[in-house]
Amino acid sequence: MINLSYLLQFIEEDAPFGDVTSEAVIPEGTKAKAVIIAKGEGIIAGVEEAKALFEHFGVKVDVKKRDGEGVRKGDTILELEGNARAILLVERTALNVMGRMSGIATEVRKLVEKVKAVNPKVRVAGTRKTLLKPIDKRAILIGGGEPHRFSLSDAILIKDNHLALVPLEEAIKRARAFSAYKVVEVEVESLEDALKAARAGADVVMLDNMSPAEIAEVLTVLKREGLRERVKIEVSGGITPENITEYAELDIDVISLGYLTHSVKNFDVSLEIIGKI
Repeated sequence: MINLSYLLQFIEEDAPFGDVTSEAVIPEGTKAKAVIIAKGEGIIAGVEEAKALFEHFGVKVDVKKRDGEGVRKGDTILELEGNARAILLVERTALNVMGRMSGIATEVRKLVEKVKAVNPKVRVAGTRKTLLKPIDKRAILIGGGEPHRFSLSDAILIKDNHLALVPLEEAIKRARAFSAYKVVEVEVESLEDALKAARAGADVVMLDNMSPAEIAEVLTVLKREGLRERVKIEVSGGITPENITEYAELDIDVISLGYLTHSVKNFDVSLEIIGKI
């Protein structure tokens, strides 16, 4: 479901007192046709968000490319018809949202395909390294990835700063007592702590900032101890598009990358007015 009220905040920020240029230059009541086109090749996302924004301001929208579809340079994504001032008011916000979401979806799709070619069972996930969760998390889903936690309320993830205050086994015990419904995940950086977490009843053990060789050793010991089947194994930290297949080759379940939302390049889309109505 599209969170229109969230998207409208961007319009409010961009035009707190209206679009003074359009109001000054374009006669009131002028109607126009416009298109949004792709300026490159990738996976398009943010179409539904853009559609919701334009329609909120009375602009008719004809969707030519849907979220998750591949596009090439020059492809028309949306056709627009309506009040010219409204089209231009929404233009930059819609393009910003589509550009960011498409950039994320495109990169996620590339990495998912790369990982699946090596190990079909491994999932690619994002992280909470973003302030634009409603659009970034949906973009990850559109690209074929897992959004991971949407918020701190979704699941229990015991990290190093928690463990600086509470011992690992006690933290897991307290987490288990807190809720019967929340997944309990523990972030560890050593074989010793991975074993402790698995033995203490963690649902997911995140191996953080460990090399493929170190992870392979953890997996070997977990299997030898009869613990591997009890837990899901997530790996994170230091993983890039260049080395991701080295991790995917291992017997793991999830690869998570903050890179998907904090470093991905925007996808270029453009709005062009093609005439008056």
